Amino acid sequence: MMLGPHRQTAWFIHILLATMLALAGCAARPYATLLPVSGTVPGAHIVNMLVATTRQPSPVPGVVFNGERGPGLSVENIIVSIPPDDVRQPGTVIYPKDNPGDPASEFVTLGIKPVPPEGAVAWYRQVAGPKKRVLIFVHGFNSTYEEAVFRFAQISYDTGVNAAPILFTWPSRGSVFDYLYDRESANYSRNSLETILAQVAASPHVEDITLMAHSMGSWLAMEAVRQLSIRQGGLPDKLHNIVLAAPDLDIDVFRQQLDELGPAKDRITIFTSQDDRALLVSRRLAGGVQRLGSVDLTRPQMQAFFARRGVAVVDLSGVQAGDSLNHTKFAESPAVVQAIGQRLIAGNKITDSRLSLAEAIGATAVGTAQGVGSVIGAAAAVPAAVVNRDSRLRLRDQLEDAGRSLTGSLQTATGQ
Repeated sequence: MMLGPHRQTAWFIHILLATMLALAGCAARPYATLLPVSGTVPGAHIVNMLVATTRQPSPVPGVVFNGERGPGLSVENIIVSIPPDDVRQPGTVIYPKDNPGDPASEFVTLGIKPVPPEGAVAWYRQVAGPKKRVLIFVHGFNSTYEEAVFRFAQISYDTGVNAAPILFTWPSRGSVFDYLYDRESANYSRNSLETILAQVAASPHVEDITLMAHSMGSWLAMEAVRQLSIRQGGLPDKLHNIVLAAPDLDIDVFRQQLDELGPAKDRITIFTSQDDRALLVSRRLAGGVQRLGSVDLTRPQMQAFFARRGVAVVDLSGVQAGDSLNHTKFAESPAVVQAIGQRLIAGNKITDSRLSLAEAIGATAVGTAQGVGSVIGAAAAVPAAVVNRDSRLRLRDQLEDAGRSLTGSLQTATGQ
């Protein structure tokens, strides 16, 4: 029996998403694990974050907010405890297996409380530090509230950035079979993200903002900054970096968004990977239109496009990190997440070409305690659009000094 066109489309989508689910593995996902514990342990690390959301509040203890759309914007102050370094590798999140969680070996919350509008001002003053820096993170498709909270706590700590962490979490149902619902929920949330960006930029206790978005959250982030730029006649000067990691974003839509950002274009850095299986599925669902996060940077026209538009691109195709979908390398590779933080700590735009990227990688990856492992990660993370041949050759010499065994990785990263 032949299926009608609509049923064929639905069947095809389910087959693709089931394949993606199988690739991602069957590890248990956390549920209702945000019940605060009474205290933490020596050596644990504390992340004090604001969480802004357009999700619907949940009556289930430990869930806090579910995947449905809420009536407006809610803000919570959440304190997360990260296990001591001797039980956790950078880039990893260890979810609680039971309630309450164990702070000695798992990510747990120490406190959750609503924040009124005036409370955010006091939080900025307390948490932003002497540099008055803020890091705003927007998660991607298929993410529950608690997954977003714990993942951002990991990113915030592992980057090492002394910045006040703000999570913006939108109504994702946390299911690979709700891709279209999630996409519309991102659309539903763009005004609220714009509001958060405007409020943070208006605070006298904030001077430096980095907006980082992953996957489908990249479309949401770009739409919010596009709207803010149109509404205010340009983006706030305080918004120094816009980082799009594995962006599930139609490349043609991205071109139009760039057209409306004007001078903000040189603030954007994109992390791509051609072996990102999640974006391959997304491309099929989108009618075959190229996703921004999986562009082929070996194509000269692609390099020329990004260079002409003032966008830096970092190719992570050679990095071995993340789940089997290769969709979370930016957060799960110790070398990558720490290199991002070290550039920000130094007070540089990630896209700033005045500081040779090869030299920066030599200082922040080769020279760290991560040793050869970080050198391999750094080699695979060289931005194809911003590093010239001389820089690549200098980087090659640095890496060869660190160990001849790196030659294979170097050739992959530099295209020599």
